[in-house]
Amino acid sequence: MSQPASSRDKSPVIPPEYFFPFVLVTSLFAMWGFANNVTDPMVAAFKNVLLLSNFESSLVQSAFYGGYCVMAIPAALYIRRFGYKSGVLMGLALYAIGCLLFVPAGRSMLFAAFLAAYFIMTSGLAFLETTANPFILAMGPEHNAPRRLNFAQAFNPMGSLMGMFVAKDIILAKLNETDEAGRRALADSDPSAFLAIQQSDLSVIVIPYVTLGVFVLCALIGFAVIKLPEGESYERGDSRLSAQLGRLFSNHHYLGGVIAQAFYVGAQIMCWTFIIQYGKNELGMSFSEAQGYNIAAMMIFVSSRFICTYLLKFFNPGVLLGALAIGGGLFVLGAIFIQGIVGMYSLVAVSACMSLMFPTIYGIALRGLGDDAKLASAGLICAIGGGSIMPPLQAMIMDGSAVSLGGLTLSATRASFALPFICFVVVGVYGYWSAGDREKALAHASQSGA
Repeated sequence: MSQPASSRDKSPVIPPEYFFPFVLVTSLFAMWGFANNVTDPMVAAFKNVLLLSNFESSLVQSAFYGGYCVMAIPAALYIRRFGYKSGVLMGLALYAIGCLLFVPAGRSMLFAAFLAAYFIMTSGLAFLETTANPFILAMGPEHNAPRRLNFAQAFNPMGSLMGMFVAKDIILAKLNETDEAGRRALADSDPSAFLAIQQSDLSVIVIPYVTLGVFVLCALIGFAVIKLPEGESYERGDSRLSAQLGRLFSNHHYLGGVIAQAFYVGAQIMCWTFIIQYGKNELGMSFSEAQGYNIAAMMIFVSSRFICTYLLKFFNPGVLLGALAIGGGLFVLGAIFIQGIVGMYSLVAVSACMSLMFPTIYGIALRGLGDDAKLASAGLICAIGGGSIMPPLQAMIMDGSAVSLGGLTLSATRASFALPFICFVVVGVYGYWSAGDREKALAHASQSGA
């Protein structure tokens, strides 16, 4: 007979026997957070250094998040066959290789070479996320797995903050201050001087990634010699791949989670990537100054993550997800329709609402899937590919002309944030839909266990 819900809720979120493995695997969350957020500002950096359009420079995000999309399913099949630890080792190896490829990319000065390095690096991150998220879920009872994942994910923004500071103080602040117009003029009048500036700037970009690659190699060696548990097994019926795929594709609750995750990641990457362009185009800020607002947004994100993780003790995850999606949408509207610094403040405030979304969508979508979660996680990591599609779409709007709405004229930059607003609408719909569906399932489970 199943335990009553009241009894189950008293069990620890992280059982003592899993504490040390939990700490080790949680460190990976900070490592990919660093990579994500040291890269977002590089869209603006490459635009200025290599004289690219907004659309062209946004391909950094297409390559970065494209690696997640392409490699997530192979990663899931790999860990299904070889286990969690092997997935971690493969992820760290690809992560390190991608970082170290910045050396030949910098020497060649080819944007395509940098895109290839990003793609390989995030192929490794796809392995890490596809492995670490279900591994954390399996480190204890299934009924409190979403809380466990939210707690682990709370350490992801710490790595993100470090990445943002590196981008601001070690990369953006050290780039040559000549603006794009001045660089174009110099390229025509003195090509050799322009080339020297480009080489110097690319070296500034390359060094932090190479340093990161060496650090990841050290982590690879550490994980190779440490013994990790297999985690809990929550088997649900036939374990053959075809049977698992059949169950997943017939699970509308899970498929909805994949769609919601794609839109959430798209919104997150758009808001964090183009906050720099918002500051520069709307307020005349320098890249480094605008990145300071990005750091403020991440600090709010970190604080909100811990607060929202605590609130999950009292609220249905889907209800809280839906409410935060409404808040995120309203703040985006503020960034669109309010000019000046208040619009920037509104864009920064969006991060308070985004903090809960990724791990909560993840936990809701995988709850009750048992060992199918190892494969199902691939779909949710593949959904990170939303970050490869939506930023270029926003960049295309940003490259266009101002938009007139009756008597109101919106700059192309502000109008482009209509895309994140649409994304939050999708997330909100999924949150409230899953809340009602989950309440019915929990009521049924409670009656069955009585």
